[in-house]
Parts: sequence; structure tokens; C-alpha cells
Amino acid sequence: MSGVGVFAEEQIELRKTVAQLLAKRADAAALRKTLESGEAFDRGLWDVLCQQVGVAALAIPEEFGGFGATLVEQHLVLEELGAALTPSPMFGSAVLAAQAILATGNAEACERLLPGIAEGSSIAALCWVGPEGHWRSDDVACTAAGNDADGYTVSGTAHYVLDGAHADVLIVAASVEGTDGAIALFEVDPSADGVARRQLPTMDLTRPMSLVEFASAPAVRLTADDATAALEKVRTVAIVALSAEQVGAAERCLQMTVDYSKDRVQFGRAIGSFQALKHRMADLYFLVETARSASYAAVYSLSEGLPTAAADAAVAKAYCSEALLAVTGDSIQLHGGIAITWEHDAHLFFKRAHGSAQLLGQPEEFFKEMETLAGLPA
Repeated sequence: MSGVGVFAEEQIELRKTVAQLLAKRADAAALRKTLESGEAFDRGLWDVLCQQVGVAALAIPEEFGGFGATLVEQHLVLEELGAALTPSPMFGSAVLAAQAILATGNAEACERLLPGIAEGSSIAALCWVGPEGHWRSDDVACTAAGNDADGYTVSGTAHYVLDGAHADVLIVAASVEGTDGAIALFEVDPSADGVARRQLPTMDLTRPMSLVEFASAPAVRLTADDATAALEKVRTVAIVALSAEQVGAAERCLQMTVDYSKDRVQFGRAIGSFQALKHRMADLYFLVETARSASYAAVYSLSEGLPTAAADAAVAKAYCSEALLAVTGDSIQLHGGIAITWEHDAHLFFKRAHGSAQLLGQPEEFFKEMETLAGLPA
């Protein structure tokens, strides 16, 4: 990856370590083997990433079993995972669910749940959205009934749950009955009565999602106050993390295309020597680098707690989504007929681009958010 000059030496070494490990253990052949196995991810690789590198522990505070690093270190790891399209619980468990648990402010829950997530021995999943997939902090799929004295139950169906089918703990966002729509976060044991999980068929085979149904399932309330602000924080962190994956995938896909243009000969010369294709790939390079800048600006704003963090995150999600869509679409065209075959990797990047663009909200939703944050009329 380029652009390393803005990072500390330790951060650069972390990225190199992950990149080297993925090159050795998670190349295209290994990826296809995992996809064909029926498993959601390579558990052996995940154990190595967690035990030897500590990827899941990076953004978890030391008092809860993590390394206490910043979101920047996590960002660099996600960029490399995105470049390799590596299926792993990193985004669903170590980002979405872990950040939701941290956002509760519940020290007891953090001490009990986060160490396992940090070491990779436990996988958590955040159950949030309904079939529309809005990923809004004021719109959740489930409802909760009960009270602190007698306990709570959760009902409803959560869609698009990352790592939901194989999670060891479920964190559920639900509106609490009798509280004028107040939202709370709950912990639910996936093996409890009233919980049913089903793996969903997805266009992006590298990103497993599930549907999780709750029928008066026993739940432990984790937040005392309304959790709307907590969910908004989780969403902001998550869209910035997703932009890192998108940048990594875009750069790898572009490099794959450039390499092919040097090898593919037409009319007696490599197609990459034709001026029209040079211009086209130069435009794609510009998209990748500007997307990287947007992504890095967003994670810097978040890690520093800047007032522009929400706006920078919205820019990163919208721009990186559009950039990856453009790069993967042009990559297929520049590869020609070979790119539409199942055997070629171009379709995997193309599907990741479309899946990521929809995840956590479509690009146009974030364009509207940017207008709102900038004070522009709707």
C-alpha cells in the first residue's frame, strides 16, 4: 500500500506484517478454497491473525483485554483485509459488535465480553436493522418487553447480521415497549430459547450475513439510557472502517488490471501501451488515491475526536463506495471476456464493491447527510 509516510514506524510494520501473512495464507487460491468449503471464514487464519498479530484487540482498551491502540491501527489492518477480500469476523465482531459493547458504557459487560472478542476466541454479532437495511440509529428491527426487576425479552427479526450464524454472543438493538420508543442494547445468548438463525445467500460470497429471529428470547439489558447516540457512534466508526476495506480492494483490483494490461497483447503490442487505456487507468488511479485520502482523513478525525468526524465519515463512505464501484466496473471491461468467467477474481471484487456500497447505507444517503451537516437546504 502507498501513502505510508503519514504513519508511525510501528503502524507501518503492523501493516507489513498483516500484508505478508495474508500473502502467505490468504491468496486467491486460499480464498476460493474457503468459499468452496462452506465455512464462513478460515478459522486457522483467524486464530493466527488474533493470536500472533492481535488484530481483533487493536481498538479495544487494555482494561478490557485489548491492546489499547487507536482506530488508525485497526484501519490499516482492515485495508489489507479488504485488499485480499479475506473473509473474517474482523468487521462484524471486532468492529461493529465490539464498538457497540464499548458504546454501552457498561463496564461489567465490557469486562465480561470484550476479552474473548479481543483474543478471537469469541465472535460477537450486532443485530440492528430490518429488511429495508437503513442502518439508522432511530430505526431498529426488534422490540423489547419487560423491566429491570423482572428481566427482559426481545422479539423481532434482524436482517443483514454480519457473522450472525456463527456468533457466540448477540448484541441486539431494540426499542423498549412503554418508553415512547426509547432504544436500548441487549445481550442475547444465541443458544437460548426463542432464537433462530439462518445464513442468507449473498451476492458477495466473502461477506457472510444472516437473518436472526427472536421470539420472546431472554435478554440482558446493557444500556440504562436511550442508546440512540451510542448506535450513531457505532455507525460512524463502522462506515470509516468499511472505507478502509474499500480502499484496499480498489487498489488491489487496479493493480491486478494494470498487470494484466502489461501482459495482454493485441495488434502486436501490450494493450497497456495504448494511450486510451493509459488515460483510463490514470483516472482510476486518481480515484483510488483520492478515496484513500478521504478514508484517512475520516479515521484521523475520529481518532482525534474532531468536530468534523461525522461529516468526514459520511464523505469517506460515499466517495469510497463510488470509487470502488468505478474501479471494479472498469476492471471488468479492461480485462475483456476473461473477467466475466467464474475462474477470474474480477467478479469477486465487483461483488464486494456492490455489497459494500449497500452496507451501512447507500452512497446517496450519505450525500444527503453531508448536505445536512453542511447546513445546505434539502
